[in-house]
Amino acid sequence: MDTIRKINNELTIAGQIDSEELKKLADEGYKSVLNLRSPDEMGFQSSEQLYAQLLGLHYANLPIKLTEINSLNTVQVFQKIVELPKPTVIHCDSSVRAIAMVLMYLATRQGMSLEQAFKQAENLGLLDDAIKVRL
Repeated sequence: MDTIRKINNELTIAGQIDSEELKKLADEGYKSVLNLRSPDEMGFQSSEQLYAQLLGLHYANLPIKLTEINSLNTVQVFQKIVELPKPTVIHCDSSVRAIAMVLMYLATRQGMSLEQAFKQAENLGLLDDAIKVRL
């Protein structure tokens, strides 16, 4: 579970998680999984949703590519974070998308505008300077 990082009591980020990690997360009291990976990505675990649900976890898949992050899909991720029972693990393949989304979500919850949150994520190196984020 080296790729799993607890951000606060409600949110944890991770790279791709496997069935053993899902079981451990469920055993630790996690309630939800938000997968930011697309089914067409190499390494996407097609059985993850079924296994998560068998473990009693709520599951959502909102595919988002790092190069296509914009205000619309960011707000959709934020809404899903709000809706899912906590604690929630949010993951992608390497945790970069997950941490970018979680940090922007937390920044907006602390009063930053979405534009400021994007800038903060960019300053932390989470969004490539070449990516043109559309607000």
